[in-house]
Amino acid sequence: MKKLIQIQAELKAPKQQKNNFGGYSYRSCEDILEAVKPLLLKYECMLAITDSIELIGDRYYIKATANFSDGDKEKEVSAYAREALTKKGMDDAQITGSASSYARKYALNGLFLIDDTKDDDSTNDGKKEDKNIEDAFAKVKNAKDLKVLQEIWGYYSDFHKDSEFKTAVTERKFELENKIKQK
Repeated sequence: MKKLIQIQAELKAPKQQKNNFGGYSYRSCEDILEAVKPLLLKYECMLAITDSIELIGDRYYIKATANFSDGDKEKEVSAYAREALTKKGMDDAQITGSASSYARKYALNGLFLIDDTKDDDSTNDGKKEDKNIEDAFAKVKNAKDLKVLQEIWGYYSDFHKDSEFKTAVTERKFELENKIKQK
């Protein structure tokens, strides 16, 4: 697996996509594939990604499996993504495709050791930041416009997985949008 280790060390897949509402950058499955293809060619390796659908409980999940081969040995990594029951503006095929892309991205992240969290060193200016959720909620509540709300969302990325914080941001977003519509 020496070739896989070399590819893991050399692979650079920067976050080139931008979520305008959330104010954060991210990488897509396609970004990872674009970055890894030249390294696969350089080291004469192969990568294949397959999907399967699995029923777990009463929900369907897409299982993506990334299979790496250097000609002698193989390494396989899988990741799951649950299909949403509905998603505004998407038909059933698009919902499945979205779940597939998400699962594939995380299978590739696992195979190539791509960390999807923020790099603390890249934002470290030497000052200790003490972010707490109470401050985040207060700032969301007092956001005067959508741009400020986006900045708050980006700044408090540590709390993106907190469902109450997500709800507060979403509710404030709707309040601000309604305020704009009423003008």
